[in-house]
Amino acid sequence: MSKFWSPFVKNLVPYVPGEQPKLAKLVKLNTNENPYGPSPKALAAMQTELNDNLRLYPDPNSDLLKQAVARYYGVQGNQVFLGNGSDEVLAHIFHGLLQHDKPLLFPDISYSFYPVYCGLYGITFDAVPLDEQFQINPADYAKPNGGIIFPNPNAPTGCLLALEAVEQILKASPDSVVVVDEAYIDFGGETAITLVDRYPNLLVTQTLSKSRSLAGLRVGLAVGHPDLIEALERIKNSFNSYPLDRLAIVGAAAAFEDREYFDKTCRLVIESREQVVAQLQAKGFEVLPSAANFIFARHPKHDAAGLAAKLREQGVIVRHFKQERIAQFLRISIGAPEQNQALIDGLGDL
Repeated sequence: MSKFWSPFVKNLVPYVPGEQPKLAKLVKLNTNENPYGPSPKALAAMQTELNDNLRLYPDPNSDLLKQAVARYYGVQGNQVFLGNGSDEVLAHIFHGLLQHDKPLLFPDISYSFYPVYCGLYGITFDAVPLDEQFQINPADYAKPNGGIIFPNPNAPTGCLLALEAVEQILKASPDSVVVVDEAYIDFGGETAITLVDRYPNLLVTQTLSKSRSLAGLRVGLAVGHPDLIEALERIKNSFNSYPLDRLAIVGAAAAFEDREYFDKTCRLVIESREQVVAQLQAKGFEVLPSAANFIFARHPKHDAAGLAAKLREQGVIVRHFKQERIAQFLRISIGAPEQNQALIDGLGDL
């Protein structure tokens, strides 16, 4: 049927999402989902919204949620953009803010959707190598560019860039948009949203999929200068005026209001992460310093693909990337205590 395709489609290399297995008994530590459910207040708000009003379109501006996000981060409503998961928000950013003559810069080991968006929107890019410790070096980004994007903490490494280093990148490229993709920031980092009023070229994206346990709801956001947000609104309203449904709007707003539950579950994940790191190190693993809800680990005496296969035989799924520099690493999501124990048991006596 490819004769009916638009010409550019045949050259696209799509993103490959993490496996979503159909077997219920598997211990799933491969897609960085939160082991703790959503806020009970979020679930209650969505249940209340399950009524005859579903015959009506949702608010195209999602004002209830915009105001909840603005209150939470201490910004104005016109500094907030919302989308159907942060992947859609990122797609609009690439389309509306990062299509320029000079190349877009992002780390060579990073979120693998970035080069996919570049292919989709015809954006040239330069993948900037991480250093030998798999860290971002801000000085490497102080060169001509059409924009900069990086996850913080980085994915799949989990390594955090300090806010001062983020500022260093911002100051070196005042005429380019700098996007900080903070999908995992709540597990040990400090958000760059505190910098948006000082840097009109800064845009910060976040998701409710990880720290607020709403991956199934598909809610993402961006915070930045109103001029950047207006560009995204223009793209969104030329693409899909209603990206968030009624349940998503009320559920996500309630999740932002429930700070106590959010703080508690983040703390539990962080505590479990540190325990898993210690257990893996005791087995001889090298584990990169993580500020995310996953860890990136390798064993000097065991092949990563072989370890992933061994774990799968024990009913535990982790993520293995075949990219050259990281082919000996496993990315392991932090689960509930019993899931983490299944991981350690599955590794057995190496």
